[in-house]
Amino acid sequence: MPHGREVRDARVLALHEGGDLGKERRVGARVAGRRGQGTQAASAESPRSPARGGGATVSIFGFVPTVEVMAPRRRILDAALAVPLFAYVLVFTVAPVLDTVRLSLTAPFGAAFPSLASYRTILASDVFRSAVANTVGVALLSLGLQLGVGLGVALALQARFPLRGLVRTVMLIPLGVPTIVAGALMLLVFSRSGYLNAILLAAADLAGWPLEPLSWTVAGGWRTLLVLAVADMWKVLPVVTLILLAGLESIPPDVYEAADVDGASGWRRFSRITLPLLLPYVTIALVLRAIDAFRIFELALVLAGRVEPVLGTYIWSRYGPPTHDPYTAAAAAVVLFGLIVGFILVYLRLARAGRPASA
Repeated sequence: MPHGREVRDARVLALHEGGDLGKERRVGARVAGRRGQGTQAASAESPRSPARGGGATVSIFGFVPTVEVMAPRRRILDAALAVPLFAYVLVFTVAPVLDTVRLSLTAPFGAAFPSLASYRTILASDVFRSAVANTVGVALLSLGLQLGVGLGVALALQARFPLRGLVRTVMLIPLGVPTIVAGALMLLVFSRSGYLNAILLAAADLAGWPLEPLSWTVAGGWRTLLVLAVADMWKVLPVVTLILLAGLESIPPDVYEAADVDGASGWRRFSRITLPLLLPYVTIALVLRAIDAFRIFELALVLAGRVEPVLGTYIWSRYGPPTHDPYTAAAAAVVLFGLIVGFILVYLRLARAGRPASA
């Protein structure tokens, strides 16, 4: 059956030739025949192109599959490409987590399953309770420093000044430093004979104040936790800065121009425009960094050792020599996992509750 355009061409030719219905139909058939010959010729020249009308078209090489025929193959290909990703997540993420939970529910003596003996053992330990408190304290302090300093650096890097590209590149240097090396660098700064004490002693001499060198890393208490938070902040500051800088660059300048027209001050622009529009990027940075901040290990091992334990070093001390107790180590790891998930869920709930007020 001829298409609409063919019918219109047939009617025009029929009216031109004297116009009756029979002649119109004959001319329409002639036009459709010419178009069919053209379609066959095009199919012969391009045998791999599918027919527009669906189904399959015949070419000199046989049937050419259409989109309907190729769709199942495409779905099979997509599924085949996703199989390695699912296998990777299953083998290296899901299986270790499930095995850790299984070990935590196995009794250290007698291997009874299920059992809460491992959890009772770690909850009765003063070292474990101190490690939990230190982990939460270091994580919160580190996250606060990372967001505060990272936002300040991002705001500074957003401004236009000479050699801005060089400064942005130099800012990325801590990201390439291994964590163990970063811990050794922080020892040069915070040890008893480090640079920080040298600066403080020089300033005290100028002011005429008596000052003894401070033991920042081995003193314990808030000073050691502060050193851990500052070291962790320095190591990951480029990541937080890049995320927040991307958020600042995404804010349209028209919004600030409208605020200038309304006479908004710098603080009102920052609190009413920048922070609310930057909240999704703050959430991304906070969630990504909270996972690492809670499971801090290398920096705590180098800078604090056993003076101020965190959950990472506590798990290592239970799993490694001389204890060799994978059951209590697994129970502590499950507690650490619960702390991370709980913190993220609480933050997301608070951010969702505060979103209408910010808007």
